[in-house]
Amino acid sequence: MFVLFLHALFVLWVVFGAFLTSSRPVLRRLHIVSLVWVILTELLPWPCPLTVLENWLEARAGVEPYQGGFLLHYLDKLVYPNIPATVLTAAGVLVCLLNLVFYGRQMWIARHR
Repeated sequence: MFVLFLHALFVLWVVFGAFLTSSRPVLRRLHIVSLVWVILTELLPWPCPLTVLENWLEARAGVEPYQGGFLLHYLDKLVYPNIPATVLTAAGVLVCLLNLVFYGRQMWIARHR
């Protein structure tokens, strides 16, 4: 249950982290790294370590591990009914890219002051 909670917190961090990083350079860098990581794990065949850990723990507990990603497994039926996985992937990548554009704009403004 803790890993599931940690996974959900990571998703929230990726989506809303920019709101917490405005005056905290270390958190800003961590958030940028998180955004890049999510884009890479969405577009490349890299497994998310938290999903791997969840599946391993479920298998050890005798529960059939789920297939696919965290969002598809836990949120698809609740939040995104009948939306193809590619649309969810594209939406996740888009959210990350918008966050990165936001940071790029902030850096550009700071350099030109």
